[in-house]
Amino acid sequence: MEIEIISKEIIKPSSPTPKSLEKYHLSFLDQIAPPTFMPLVYFYSPHTKYTNSQKSDHLKKSLSEALSTFHPLAGRLVGDAYVDCRDQGAPFFEARTNCDLLQAITNPIPRNMNKFLPYELNDLQNLGVAVQATYFRCGGVAVGVVVSHKIADALSFFLFANAWAAAARNESAAAPPVFEAASIFPPRDVAGFKPGTGIIKEELDTKIFTFPASKISDLQERYSAAATGGERRPTRVEALSAFIWTRFISATEMKPDPNKIYTVLHAVNLRNRLEPPLSDSHFGNISRLAIAVPAVGDNGSIDGGYELMQKVREAIGAVNGEYVARLREGDKHLNFLKERMAQANKSELVTFNFTSLCRFPLYEADFGWGKPVRVGSAVMSYKNLVTLMDTATGNGIEAWINLKKEDMVKFEADLELQEFILPSKDI
Repeated sequence: MEIEIISKEIIKPSSPTPKSLEKYHLSFLDQIAPPTFMPLVYFYSPHTKYTNSQKSDHLKKSLSEALSTFHPLAGRLVGDAYVDCRDQGAPFFEARTNCDLLQAITNPIPRNMNKFLPYELNDLQNLGVAVQATYFRCGGVAVGVVVSHKIADALSFFLFANAWAAAARNESAAAPPVFEAASIFPPRDVAGFKPGTGIIKEELDTKIFTFPASKISDLQERYSAAATGGERRPTRVEALSAFIWTRFISATEMKPDPNKIYTVLHAVNLRNRLEPPLSDSHFGNISRLAIAVPAVGDNGSIDGGYELMQKVREAIGAVNGEYVARLREGDKHLNFLKERMAQANKSELVTFNFTSLCRFPLYEADFGWGKPVRVGSAVMSYKNLVTLMDTATGNGIEAWINLKKEDMVKFEADLELQEFILPSKDI
């Protein structure tokens, strides 16, 4: 698949940012967020009503309107301190490709997804957001969006993307963004902490494993049957993450090691865990990682993942009002992160990260030519990272899994894993 960039433009907000809003301070949680872009690629079927040129004009005009509301995304990051919001604008690339939409979205190749994005994910360039519109031979279009993780979390990404799409349809967004993160989580002196820990240069392999609804239900039943008390039925994400972890441990033949700490991390939205709760319109990094420390037995995880699932549930439950209060003080959490960074640098820490976009408004971005027929992620620079996304029909779940190449070979050959997934989608 070849993609050719045909134009680049800087899109500025449709109305100037008031002087009083020119300095957008990062919150503590923004400061410690990874210095990387969050990517999504929205794929749209051909639409005869608009030419490619009209689609681009439409996207640019509505992006300009959205940026006037989401002014930090049109600014430039200044270190770990603030965003300079003087309407510098967002890069907008136009591109064309030599293939049809169907080729790109049928058994998609994760590495190809990055070609639909305007920048490498680690090439932040102090930007807030950037866009690439890629036109297919058949008339379809891919809209690739990257948003800086230093400014936003996944929920804020969707808040922006869906507000932009609403502007394109001449509709008002569900709710305007609320920029209060720095007053809720005041910034700290984060000298000595490198949020890029975990980004690796070695070659990773990313593959998509699709779990149909019936198989996910089987896993939920499996873990329900293992419960000893009257615990509630595990959620789809709880069951799937426990299963993926146990298959990873089993396939890579990981053994107990007294010098290593094994951790399973789940991203958790904090908005509904504050007192009083925040709305989903609160913009910024208002999420943290729940950390479970599972035991690694001689033959993989104990109880086939049930124990891990319980620990993940407890870890997420521990992200409560008390946890958030400590987080708002910041210093203790920063010291904890520095300790983890030191352990990671000494290879004492083995982490497995889960981010779930399930139940997020993934397929809502309609720019006036219908909702996307497919939404894709991309190849990340983090090993042992799993991104869970609803399938287009909303029944199954796609797991975008990043592993070291040698680990991926073992993982995808795991026979028990193969029983629960649809046929493999190769790179």
